[in-house]
Amino acid sequence: MQKITTFLWFNDQAEEAMKFYVSVFKNAKILSVVRMPEGTPGPQGKVLSGSFQIEGQEFMVLNGGPQFPFTEAISLFVNCDTQAEVDELWEKLSAGGSKDRCGWLKDKYGLSWQIIPTALGRMLRDKDPQKAGRVMQAMLQMSKIDIAALKRAYDQR
Repeated sequence: MQKITTFLWFNDQAEEAMKFYVSVFKNAKILSVVRMPEGTPGPQGKVLSGSFQIEGQEFMVLNGGPQFPFTEAISLFVNCDTQAEVDELWEKLSAGGSKDRCGWLKDKYGLSWQIIPTALGRMLRDKDPQKAGRVMQAMLQMSKIDIAALKRAYDQR
């Protein structure tokens, strides 16, 4: 069992969100669904809580009402190996949401994601501060991260 699990509070879209997230990621599945039992506040049969897994990482969800919307103060950071993976996740997760700068987006539920190629981290950690600085400047101009453009900045081409 995972020691720390990300817990996501939704107004009333927990089931829809779980189905959406597991449809976006290849290695994902719904683990459990708890529906409102008889005699509790809320519509009987509506999802109260649930859990799902993406790439081995477990998440829990709750239909808790509108009191606590998502903010950018917390985001889900996705390491991507290829530009194709960046492109696919960027488009799927931002559909119905919004695209922001530097690899950040909000999905249709308001949850913030960072879709980041692992190459960006490697280039930013380069011992040559000039190379790392050029990569940072290139990244700051981007919405969706473009690995080829980062590489051109890194190589100063």
